[in-house]
Amino acid sequence: MATEAGESKTRAGNYFVSNYPPYSFWKAAEREAVDDVLGRAPDSATPLGIYVHIPFCRKRCDFCYFKVYTDKNSKEIRRYLDAVLTEVGLFAATPYLLGRKPRFVYFGGGTPSYLSADQLRFLFQGLQEHFPWDEVEEVAFECEPGTLSEVKLEALHELGVTRISLGVENFDPDILELNNRAHRAKEIHTTYSYARKIGFDQINIDLIAGMVGETDANWRDCVEQTIQLAPESVTIYQMEVPFNTTLFQRMQDSGSEVAPVADWRTKRRWTAEAFARLEQAGYHLGSAYTAVRGDTIRFVYRDALWHGADMLGAGVSSFSHLCGVHFQNEHNFEQYVTRVEAGEIPIARALALSADERFLREFILQMKLGDVDLTYFRDKFGVDPLGRFSAELEGFRDEGLLELEPDRVRATRDGLLCIDNLLESFFKEEHKGARYA
Repeated sequence: MATEAGESKTRAGNYFVSNYPPYSFWKAAEREAVDDVLGRAPDSATPLGIYVHIPFCRKRCDFCYFKVYTDKNSKEIRRYLDAVLTEVGLFAATPYLLGRKPRFVYFGGGTPSYLSADQLRFLFQGLQEHFPWDEVEEVAFECEPGTLSEVKLEALHELGVTRISLGVENFDPDILELNNRAHRAKEIHTTYSYARKIGFDQINIDLIAGMVGETDANWRDCVEQTIQLAPESVTIYQMEVPFNTTLFQRMQDSGSEVAPVADWRTKRRWTAEAFARLEQAGYHLGSAYTAVRGDTIRFVYRDALWHGADMLGAGVSSFSHLCGVHFQNEHNFEQYVTRVEAGEIPIARALALSADERFLREFILQMKLGDVDLTYFRDKFGVDPLGRFSAELEGFRDEGLLELEPDRVRATRDGLLCIDNLLESFFKEEHKGARYA
């Protein structure tokens, strides 16, 4: 993983911790662990969610590290959607998932909003044939502003989407172009206006601190334009440069070890300034990345997943977590589709977590909320994090990054801004210092 290691320059590697143990430890040899879980009786006490990966984009952003395709025609997209629905049907027929109803559904990408209204209707209706949505509390949908028309937004609203997340990233047209973003600045306001007119009452705006070309003045302007729009939540990511990005390829070509983006001190300062300004505007922090307006906004996908929910991931390269077993689908489009069309569940690699690793996973992820209820871990796992990690937690407290109470661990503002850099301290020894993905 990329860490500051005594300096602030941005270098290649993963900074953001999205799961535990690291993906590099997931292996094809552990595929049988998934079969074991799927053959068990259903666990009705554990919430279930569904993640659907839509890997299509108009362009590949220079900083994107997800599995995306920019060259697929309508016939190939339809074949992919057929495969996703077939895959979901294969899972739905297994003993562990038979008859279970999801609490949340999340459409990520890629660009889910790349699909047409008719394709969306086909996908949504097909998913509900396998897993009824009558108990779903949240349907979250990632969007690229330039792919959304009023007609498509109306379709999403009619189909039951409750939370749309607009990948704005930046409001400056030159910076968007410099980073190879597909949408343009003027499309942001048009799309947002349509979404409000149609009646979406939970809109999230994503921003990235430290894109190529970012300046102090531009960042302040992005924050102010966001506040003027008044979304229910604002998510701010600090730019990282994973190894499978176009930006890293350019670094290799030029022989540079330092990414052409803001350093970590600057990115954290910008994030701190944004959070402070959002708080002045009536928002409060819900995690290390998100500011929320009001007291009724929930993010069921995040909170359920970080508290041990089952999640079935469908689509090429998608990730799942069922009953303490991680697994990932085939990462190649043709291999994924071909395996599904042959009636196979298209798993490429997996990792069965020990009881201790399940505890660690939830503790590490919940630390990203900035406020951890220790009683939860004592009751659920029989482990007291204050005792297990006394040296680490007290060390971070002495650095001014955490506040410790008998039943809670809270991140200070400084700690929240660098929370991902703290998390490896809680990894098992064999997972420390390893490549993350």
